[in-house]
Amino acid sequence: MSDRIFNFSAGPSMMPQSVLEKAAAQMVNYEGSGMSVMEMSHRSKVYDGIINNTEAALRRVMGIPDNYKVLFMQGGATMQFSAVPLNLMVTGKADYAVTGNFAKNAMKEAKKFGEVHIAASSEDRNFAYIPKQDQINADPNADYFHICANNTIFGTEWNYIPELGNVPLVADMSSNILSRPVDVSKYGVIYAGAQKNMGPAGMAVVIVREDLLGHYRENMPVLLDYKLMADKGSMYNTPPTYAIYMLGLMLEWIEGLGGLTEMEKLNIKKSQLLYDYLDSTDFYVAVADKDSRSRMNVTFNTGNAELDAAFVKASVEAGMSNLKGHRLVGGMRASIYNAMPIEGIEKLIGFMQEFEKKNK
Repeated sequence: MSDRIFNFSAGPSMMPQSVLEKAAAQMVNYEGSGMSVMEMSHRSKVYDGIINNTEAALRRVMGIPDNYKVLFMQGGATMQFSAVPLNLMVTGKADYAVTGNFAKNAMKEAKKFGEVHIAASSEDRNFAYIPKQDQINADPNADYFHICANNTIFGTEWNYIPELGNVPLVADMSSNILSRPVDVSKYGVIYAGAQKNMGPAGMAVVIVREDLLGHYRENMPVLLDYKLMADKGSMYNTPPTYAIYMLGLMLEWIEGLGGLTEMEKLNIKKSQLLYDYLDSTDFYVAVADKDSRSRMNVTFNTGNAELDAAFVKASVEAGMSNLKGHRLVGGMRASIYNAMPIEGIEKLIGFMQEFEKKNK
């Protein structure tokens, strides 16, 4: 379709055209059922197949061990900012690494439920880096240690797994899940909003180790109880049925490409192409420190707010959208999740080169 543009939105983000076309083809009549997935009962035999196949595909693609439960929950990742402390704060103490806006929001929410210790932070330099292992002041008695694996707004990403002894690691992987292989066994909980690499907005996937389940509180909202949701197969109430179906299609697409090993190769190639160009010119400045750069969100600017605004305006006219940076950082941000093709990166770089020539 010639009217498709390159959408660099941080989320909801672009999806593969083949996935959208398959969803469109099945929209009115899913596999001869006579109805759309949007219409069918979540208790029906047909939908039972959809949710079970989606979970099985996620387990295959991510290599999720058998002693982990997969939950499909509503409310996106932000609802998990509350669910995590409610389910995991047993002694009432938790460690948080504050490396960006959403990490900070998660920390603030956890403070409502217990004692929070900021074990690492990069706020001193407006979150331009990820703290190294020797900069982490972890509490060995904390109930868990929380990180935001990729900081969408600031363009930084954890490129190592912090060593925490026996303290469970909890990771918000909303903006880099399914972009690279992950050793799930190194985490107590992984959660992610769907709208970056997993499909449309509105759902969160939670992967939780079984031994962390069951710490029920009398005042816990029923839909935030991980054990209840696990026991009910994510169907205590009507789950986000269409979002789960779309996740299944996204996983099918990833498997067709060769899984997360191949996905990572593509993401390295795309991000490296863009960062190499940024490093080759003094017209643009990459925001994040080199060793903390995100493969998913590339933040940069010209150092001139008026030029940045002109860049964003011209990029829209050139057939690209959502390149304006977040207000906390300014400048530009190219979100290049799984579905962004290499052609999108090449078009962006070509545009950047032309803009530099005209404005240098």
